[in-house]
Amino acid sequence: MFTYLQFFPPGARASAFLLTAVFVLLQAAGPLFSQQPPPSPVGYTEAREYDVQSLVRLPGSVEAPTISTVASEGEGLVVQFPIRLGDRLEQGQLLVEIRTENLELRLEASSADLREAEARQNLAERNLSRAKELFDSQIFSQQELDQSQFEFNAWEGRIERLRAEIKQIEDDIARSTIHAPFDGIVVSRQTEVGEWLGAGDPILDLMAVDNLQISVDVPERYYSSLKIGRRVSAAFEALGGWNTTAVVEKIIPRADMESRTFPVKLKFTNPNGRAAPGMLVEVSFPAGSRGRATIVPKDAVVRQGAQDVVYVIQNGTANAVPVETGAGVQSWIAVRGAVRPGQQVITRGNERLQAGQPVQGRPVEYKLP
Repeated sequence: MFTYLQFFPPGARASAFLLTAVFVLLQAAGPLFSQQPPPSPVGYTEAREYDVQSLVRLPGSVEAPTISTVASEGEGLVVQFPIRLGDRLEQGQLLVEIRTENLELRLEASSADLREAEARQNLAERNLSRAKELFDSQIFSQQELDQSQFEFNAWEGRIERLRAEIKQIEDDIARSTIHAPFDGIVVSRQTEVGEWLGAGDPILDLMAVDNLQISVDVPERYYSSLKIGRRVSAAFEALGGWNTTAVVEKIIPRADMESRTFPVKLKFTNPNGRAAPGMLVEVSFPAGSRGRATIVPKDAVVRQGAQDVVYVIQNGTANAVPVETGAGVQSWIAVRGAVRPGQQVITRGNERLQAGQPVQGRPVEYKLP
């Protein structure tokens, strides 16, 4: 090495020596860099063969059964309309307030008239009492007694009319403040501050989103397979394949004459308003004959984009196998694909796996159906 360095100029010998040292160190550290990361710990369960019923998949859509056009009960000028498109409202929340100054002035005047009428009725009552005494003493005639009775009755009638008038004005004032009739989301606004509203004029459209339903058209050959209260599976592709359970709520026993399908309505839970009206949904329910199928725990199925996969342990690595899911059987589900009974499918720690990744498995038991 020193004989080799003597051909370098004196200033370059240090650099050549440094490069040679780095080369020697890299060769020594090579085995360290070539080491593989440790296997990922996972849990696995053996795929099984089971007698399951065939599964039917049908397209459906989410609907809002309750959409209300909230209208004005009274008439007047809009002075408050704090609602915006898309706002989520609670039942009883303020929607619109109409100007009520004229109603309040009428209420004040009618209240004053009522107080005057009550005072005059009291006077007429005392006059009637004296007239009866004088009539008994034969001082007043029958005509004078009738006159006192008529005056008392007249004031009593006026009081009743004024009370009814005040009640009507108070009701008009109460109807000038309009509130949300139920929980929902504002899907349209149909008035603005400063506009005049007449009785019955629309204010906004309110859609209930907590009781959405799924509508699906079922071919007549599957009509007998559905019963009220039956639980089915519903998958939302727009929500990353979110899968939930829906329940058959209504079966409309009238087929479309062209498609020969029956409308079926399903109810489902919509946590945090995840689903929205108009979304497409795939409804799956068991129908037809039973047959042998490969089943795996539902925890083994991982959604990757638009594809379901199951990770199978082969030679110490995780192999991603695309599958199509079928009928669910308790905590298990039927799959179609290159998964065979007896293979070890990963059910724990499969959320972040990659194909070909080394794994170290431990068995996880699932109770068979």
